Amino acid sequence: MRTVIFDLDGTLADTSGDLLAAANTCFRQMGLGDVLDRPEDVAVALRGGRRMLTHGLERVQQCDASVVDEYYPVLLDAYRESIALHTVLYPGAMAAVENLSNAGYGVGICTNKPEALAELLLTKLGVREAFASLVGADTLPVRKPDPEPLREAARRAGGDPAKTILIGDSDTDRNTSAAAGVPSVLVTFGPSGEDMAALKPEGLLHHFDDLPEMVTRLIG
Repeated sequence: MRTVIFDLDGTLADTSGDLLAAANTCFRQMGLGDVLDRPEDVAVALRGGRRMLTHGLERVQQCDASVVDEYYPVLLDAYRESIALHTVLYPGAMAAVENLSNAGYGVGICTNKPEALAELLLTKLGVREAFASLVGADTLPVRKPDPEPLREAARRAGGDPAKTILIGDSDTDRNTSAAAGVPSVLVTFGPSGEDMAALKPEGLLHHFDDLPEMVTRLIG
């Protein structure tokens, strides 16, 4: 079976609001206030919790790896408590997923979000059952851009890892698909959209309405 594997943050859903709120919870506990409050911080949010903490501490010139390690569990707890308060699915995302499933593709998720948090978020959004597989950052001993999580997501969706495509929003996703020897499609509607063309993916996606045709063209 051919499979379509999606990244989660910045690809299927805009999770930046809840991620930034969790990071700012940490900064307030440090006595620094809401450090991540600029438009450019949205792209940083989609790079993960540790990156947000590092970025914020660099902004106030207090970067210390031990502080990042100390507050990372605090960030995860804060995020878990309000994981779907501001998060929204991108327009047309679930219609495209349904279309692909109905066309006979296996559909799954490969994300660098911890698996339990990804599971919780998808459940709260009411879309978990639409995906045949979910592989997170800690599902396997390795994470993207290592190709094995992508291959495992394809296998768990009942597919052939050699006949899959990765839909993502970052250089991590581009490098993952390249390492796996399969095509990737990068979305242009996320916060890093303008930079996606420079990564030379096999496809650039401007709206989810166009995805089914693009998948058919790229993997049959």
